[in-house]
Amino acid sequence: MRALIVDDSRFVRSFLRGLLEEKGIACEEAGDGRAGMDQLKSGAGFDLALIDWNMPVMNGFEMLTALRAEGFRDLKVMMVTTEAENEFIIRALDSGADEYLMKPFGEEALTEKLTMLGLTEG
Repeated sequence: MRALIVDDSRFVRSFLRGLLEEKGIACEEAGDGRAGMDQLKSGAGFDLALIDWNMPVMNGFEMLTALRAEGFRDLKVMMVTTEAENEFIIRALDSGADEYLMKPFGEEALTEKLTMLGLTEG
């Protein structure tokens, strides 16, 4: 299984990578939505994208709508963000996100979301 971590924070990317790699999930990283889209289009084949909302160049919501519009229908998408208001959550889920994880989070919350997506067994 392969995951793409898209976040402008090097710390968050490193934290997520550590948690996912412990579960045997190979990871690649991107610092903004446009770089994330480039990775997806490279044909590397990802099962999961974890996307921050607030990033420069192309934000996470723009990336989400772009990747769904460009046919990445089987890719599981988890928004991982500080945006905790219901309007953000509803907007993301209505636009094709599969799950929504609010920062700050720990291993247990991430594992629960991965299990809900059918990617791990908890």
